[in-house]
Amino acid sequence: MNPTNPIARSTQWSWQKVARRIRVPLGFLAAVVFLVTIARHVPNFSAVAWSLALVLPGLALRAAASGTVKKNQELTVSGPYAFTRNPLYLGSSLIAAGFALAALSWPLTLLLAIGFVVIYIPVVASEEKFLRATFPGFDAYCSLVPRFLPRLTPAKIPSANVSSPLSQPVTPGTSGGFSLRLYLQHREYNAAIGAVLLYLSLLFLHPVLQHFLPGVR
Repeated sequence: MNPTNPIARSTQWSWQKVARRIRVPLGFLAAVVFLVTIARHVPNFSAVAWSLALVLPGLALRAAASGTVKKNQELTVSGPYAFTRNPLYLGSSLIAAGFALAALSWPLTLLLAIGFVVIYIPVVASEEKFLRATFPGFDAYCSLVPRFLPRLTPAKIPSANVSSPLSQPVTPGTSGGFSLRLYLQHREYNAAIGAVLLYLSLLFLHPVLQHFLPGVR
């Protein structure tokens, strides 16, 4: 797509708006596909156990990010945002990968991968456009912190490079730590509740169906 073409640019931004609106409903649709997939097979307990190595870090990362970020109020550069610019989406990707592993389903894995490319990449681009226009220090932040895959060490951004008065420098003594109030305000606990429900479905949905519907194998 040629970014200098007005028609192409208009189409791009239109899809970004659509992607923002449909990402939550598509998340519920993915959960339904997951439940249909696991309902057809006996759970693989080894795969379920290994999936925890992805799901638990994903939940922890999302919790840390949601308890740190002040959406639309400041350019958050502390906590997990010192390692990656999109810890919430990275956490979601880990969780999705974990449940795809637990289900041992290549079609589900492919569906989730396509969904990430089609939905989250445009959403991230749209959010970065807003942040760049709102916070003058965003480009300096981008130069030190990767968009998705995290750094091994936290970035240290001099306060002079983060020119928004609401932004905080990334230093060992930064006050921008985890806030339970923000975690609850963003209702991030719903991710943990959803993960527990999906794991219960993994372990018990197929056995229950077998009990009440003898034809299920």
